[in-house]
Amino acid sequence: MSGQQTFTEHIQAQAAETPDREALILLAEHEGALRPETITYGQLDRAARNLAAALARHVGPGDRVIVAHRSRALFVTSFLACLYSGAIAVPVAPTGGRGHHDDRFAGIVKEAAAACVLTSTTEAADVSQLLARTGHGEVVCLPADGAAAVADAGPWEPFAPGADTVAYLQYTSGSTRDPRGVIVTHRSLLANQRAIQEALGTRPGARLGGWLPLHHDMGLVGQLLHALWLGGTAVLLTPTAFVKRPANWLETISRYGVTVSGAPDFAYEMCVRRINDSQLAGLDLSGWETAVDGGEPIDAATLDAFAERFAPAGLRPGALAPCYGLAEATLIVSGTRTAPAAAGRAVDAAALESGRLTDPVGPGRTVTHCGPPASVDVRIVDPDTCAEVADGVIGEIWVRGESVGPGYWARPAETAAAFGCRISGGGSGYLRTGDLGAVQDGLLHVTGRLKDMIVIAGRNLYPQDLERTVQQVSGLFGAATAFALPGTRERIVIIQELRAGSRYDIDLAGLAAAVQQRISEEYEVRTAGVVLVRPGTVRRTTSGKVERAAMRRLFLRGELTPLHQRMEPEVEQLMAPGRRR
Repeated sequence: MSGQQTFTEHIQAQAAETPDREALILLAEHEGALRPETITYGQLDRAARNLAAALARHVGPGDRVIVAHRSRALFVTSFLACLYSGAIAVPVAPTGGRGHHDDRFAGIVKEAAAACVLTSTTEAADVSQLLARTGHGEVVCLPADGAAAVADAGPWEPFAPGADTVAYLQYTSGSTRDPRGVIVTHRSLLANQRAIQEALGTRPGARLGGWLPLHHDMGLVGQLLHALWLGGTAVLLTPTAFVKRPANWLETISRYGVTVSGAPDFAYEMCVRRINDSQLAGLDLSGWETAVDGGEPIDAATLDAFAERFAPAGLRPGALAPCYGLAEATLIVSGTRTAPAAAGRAVDAAALESGRLTDPVGPGRTVTHCGPPASVDVRIVDPDTCAEVADGVIGEIWVRGESVGPGYWARPAETAAAFGCRISGGGSGYLRTGDLGAVQDGLLHVTGRLKDMIVIAGRNLYPQDLERTVQQVSGLFGAATAFALPGTRERIVIIQELRAGSRYDIDLAGLAAAVQQRISEEYEVRTAGVVLVRPGTVRRTTSGKVERAAMRRLFLRGELTPLHQRMEPEVEQLMAPGRRR
């Protein structure tokens, strides 16, 4: 079915050719076990057609439709219904009553000028109230499982898109106050599907799956749409099922013969820490061909620990595949399952801080590669001069190729700044990713985010390195975030969670002092603030990325509730008046 130019044609042809083939296996918790619901291609196509016909009575081609479901069956049906009707799908996390999530939801409704929200009968009242409360009461709220939406559409004909028709908007996982919608066309979506197949060696009819949220690009493009593009089966459990019991993820891979599954780095670390020996004994991971690690900075130590822990369950040597991608390039930019087995390499710490990857001659750091470029042109560019730099030199990652979308929805200035950029003395049409990295030996090494970089006395410090160092101070430590505060000189602040179940009668002052000492010993810099907080305080995006900018804002506003803090007076002066502790 390689002749189709749109994803809509592709899925409709698949449903016509193999209507009885399993498209989805959806796992829901019931009495402590995960029970499967199977949906065939024929059933999925009929449900999407019926909903599309109902949707077409409220919106026209090109109108934006928010897709917000807790039910994965309704999410998939609604997403395809938007493609079938010509509406532009806008996947969004369902409302949950939490302030910053609801603010983000309302912000996207406004940004996209949405005409409709597809939800469920059980969630419709809450969604309608949120829309009314935020000044969007005119937006249609349509339950995808309501009577009108499931009625037989009869001879209704789907919309016929072109290759450059907008398929959906993928909102980036950044600030809740400033959402940006990446425009994904059918052309870029199909180009990225081919890139994923080439990089990971996925085969027609394969079973893919995992627990990633479907409103996020890694879950949507990498697990759901890629499975459907292959004519295979998407085996999906919920994020809650994973967080509650990480063994659910690996047991699903084992039980249902999933060959490709992926997650952010923290998920692999959770599996190492929380899957016990008896759970391990029941796993057969010999069929797991590709375990994608992506979506956030990758720690080579996590990959090594996961490989060692699950080798007795049959995990193949080299199955772990570190990858790099971003919504602006639809998904994958680099990665392969055939890269060198050792993802991490030691580099000289001083050279790294000055922007180069060289073999250690003094203290070392470990950097992780994310494979070679995947069907795109990747260049490393000096972000100030826009000139390309040499191999092994760290700069901004620029990307060019069919997978890159045309820009951000309704944001011409930001589109002009990030898309279609020209390398000084070189080619044009590049996307500025905002990520830092270097290419060496044909492999892309992602070192951090340009905006998160901490610059101290001319040295470039990466927050994820500081966070990993701090987490080694105590087994009581969970998630952490490190950031710099503005001023005449940058000051480092560490926000460190204590793990769930930790006793709070321990020496918190001693732990905070130990954090400062460890950072001083490892990096020869002073930590101006250490804040110890309860579990769940450090914000993450739906893909698992630490929201450092959001945490910095909360800190400066005095909106964190510390269990203990150790702070320099000049840092307290930066906090909002009346909020200082």
